[in-house]
Amino acid sequence: MIEPKYKRVVLKLSGEALAGEQGFGILPKVVREISLELKEVYELGVEIAIVVGGGNIWRGQIGAEMGMERAAADSMGMLATVMNALALQDTLETLGVPTRVQTSVDMNKIAEPYIRRRAERHLEKGRVVIFAAGTGNPYFSTDTGAALRAAEINADVILMAKNNVDGVYSADPKIDKTATKYDHLTHMDVISKGLNVMDSTASSLSMDNNIPLVVFNLNEPGNIKRVVLGENIGTTVEGK
Repeated sequence: MIEPKYKRVVLKLSGEALAGEQGFGILPKVVREISLELKEVYELGVEIAIVVGGGNIWRGQIGAEMGMERAAADSMGMLATVMNALALQDTLETLGVPTRVQTSVDMNKIAEPYIRRRAERHLEKGRVVIFAAGTGNPYFSTDTGAALRAAEINADVILMAKNNVDGVYSADPKIDKTATKYDHLTHMDVISKGLNVMDSTASSLSMDNNIPLVVFNLNEPGNIKRVVLGENIGTTVEGK
């Protein structure tokens, strides 16, 4: 068996990834496909933590158009991530993968509260841990939540799974046909060039804690496993 390059990973999934082509809500077929890929990685003995967004259910832009206070809109977004986390948990466990959901906002009747040492213990015992509700605070994205949790649990890498985008480009390749794909970048490159990888807070946190990042296309079957095994796909961001 090929030895995985990364032993403990944080996978960042957007909420839109669970919606599939319909663009909103949760598409069971897509959740199952993602879960099957995660099961393959799990069976390699890799410790998997997941941070999931909520954009398939609620987006802050909707709140802004309603004139809603930002803190309230962000709280709704946190709740959306919990719904996605529970859907992902149920599908993984149907496939025989033991899973725990931990939330940054206490909701003890449906999930565990986030406790760092408990999360690490779950990983050591071979359970997939899904972190929901972002950081538990408004004004911080789930990208920042992924960087924070990766630092806290000493993850080897953050895997940024993108929808139909195979890496980081100099511009949006769907708009600018001359956009150039980068194979390797530093965290400072991402910040200074204003590249759309993750928000600046998340990038700074990743850089300060020396956490590498791999950006790859989620929609290509088998890519999660390829990245974990060390295949050179997507864009790797590391170093200062």
